Amino acid sequence: MVYDDSLDVAGVHGVGGLISALATGMFASKALNVHGANGLLYGAPQTMVTQILAIVAVILFSAVLTAAILKGIDLTIGLRVSPEDEVQGLDLTQHQEAGYSIG
Repeated sequence: MVYDDSLDVAGVHGVGGLISALATGMFASKALNVHGANGLLYGAPQTMVTQILAIVAVILFSAVLTAAILKGIDLTIGLRVSPEDEVQGLDLTQHQEAGYSIG
């Protein structure tokens, strides 16, 4: 399987969100938000457990819905262009424009 994420959705939003959720479970403090909860470093390990469970739930939810959407697209219009179009370049074959002018 090839990892093709030209917009860096997984790399930026996925990893950034995961790190942020873990940091919230670790560093949350009622001193900064009286209506919130303390995190792992402030004596509340349950907050970290809750964050980890939420991360797992979001990953599963996203994976299932992404698979369903991709299957629907594959059944209707297909997910891949032809090998010839891919070799020639998607700028030309799909968008009728040149991404780079060489020469």
